[in-house]
Amino acid sequence: MDDLQQKTCAACDGWVPVLTEVEITQLKSQLDPAWGIDLDGQSLSRRFTFKGFAKATYTANLAAYVSDKEGHHADISFGWGYCQVTYTSHELGRLSENDFICAAKLDAVVA
Repeated sequence: MDDLQQKTCAACDGWVPVLTEVEITQLKSQLDPAWGIDLDGQSLSRRFTFKGFAKATYTANLAAYVSDKEGHHADISFGWGYCQVTYTSHELGRLSENDFICAAKLDAVVA
C-alpha cells in the first residue's frame, strides 16, 4: 500500500469507489491511533488536547491549511484546550481515501 502522506486527494464527484471494511482498517492502521471512525463509518475524527488556547488555534490553522491544500475540507472546532478535526467525503456521504490522506498529512505536520 502506498504511503498516504505521499498521495494527493482526488476530486470527489460521486465516482470514487466505496471503501470496504478491510480497506478502511488498512488505511486507519497508517494513522495515529487517536483517529477514530464514527459508528456509521462516515467520518474520521481526532481530538487534540492542550493546556491552553494558542496551541488549539495553531492546530486548527494547520488542519485548515492541510485541508485547503488538498482541496478536501475538514470540519474543525476548537476552543480552550482542544481542537477537534473531522474528515468525511461530504459529496459521497461516506469515507473515501481522501479522508485518510488528509489525516495522515495532518499527523505528519503535528508530529
